[in-house]
Amino acid sequence: MIDADPGTGAPAGGWREATVTSVGHPSAHGVQLRLHVADRVEHLPGQHYVVRLVAPDGYVAQRSYSVASDPSDSEIELYVERLADGEVSPFLADDVAPGDRLSVRGPIGGWFVWDGTQPMLGVGGGSGVVPLVSMARHAHVLGRPDLVRLAVSGRSIDRLPYADELLAAGAHVSLSREVPASWPRPPSRLSASDLGPLVGDQRRCYVCGSHVFAEGLSQLLVELGVPVECIRVERFGPSG
Repeated sequence: MIDADPGTGAPAGGWREATVTSVGHPSAHGVQLRLHVADRVEHLPGQHYVVRLVAPDGYVAQRSYSVASDPSDSEIELYVERLADGEVSPFLADDVAPGDRLSVRGPIGGWFVWDGTQPMLGVGGGSGVVPLVSMARHAHVLGRPDLVRLAVSGRSIDRLPYADELLAAGAHVSLSREVPASWPRPPSRLSASDLGPLVGDQRRCYVCGSHVFAEGLSQLLVELGVPVECIRVERFGPSG
C-alpha cells in the first residue's frame, strides 16, 4: 500500500520484508547495507527507514536510518553507524549477512526532503551526511549537480561516511580531530568562513547531525542571512 506523509504529500510506506543483498564495511565505525525491499515505495532524498529486530524472547528493538541511495536505485542503501552500546547497530554491523531478511518500514518523513527542483545547501556532521549523499546522487542522476552545495564535518576521514564520494562531489570537508598528512587545512570545525561562500540563491538549507551540531550550524546559517523558514533541520542522538 502506498501512503503519503500527512500534511506534506511525501511518499510513505508500511512494514515490508527486505532482503540484504550486500554488506559493506568502509571502516570499523559503520556498515553500508543494500536492501531489496518487496513492493518498495520510491522515496525522496532525505527520507529514512525504520529497521526492526525481534529477539528470540520477543523483545523488539527498532531504529531509524537515513537512506543514502537515489530514488531511481532499484535497492535501498542504508548507512548504519556502529554504536558500542546500541541495541540495533552492533547486530546490523557485525552479524547481518547477504541473504538475511529484515523487517523495515519506510520511506518516512516529509519535512527533511528535497525533490531535485531547486538549489540547496546541505550541511552535515558525521553520519548526518547520509541524507545529503542521497540528495547529491539524485542531482547527479538528474544531470543537475549544480543545484547542490555541500559542507560536511567529521572527526577524521575514516569516521566520515562516504568521504571520497563527498569530496568527488565538490563538498567542503572539515575534519575536527585527525587530518591526513596531505590535508590542506589543520583540524577545524565548520565555520562562517566555510559556509559564507556557499550561501547564495539556495531556497532551502538542510542541516543534519547531532543535537549540538544541528543547533550550532543552523544558528550560524541564520547569522549568515539565511531566513529561518528556509532551513530544515534533522537531529539525531542517543535513544532513551
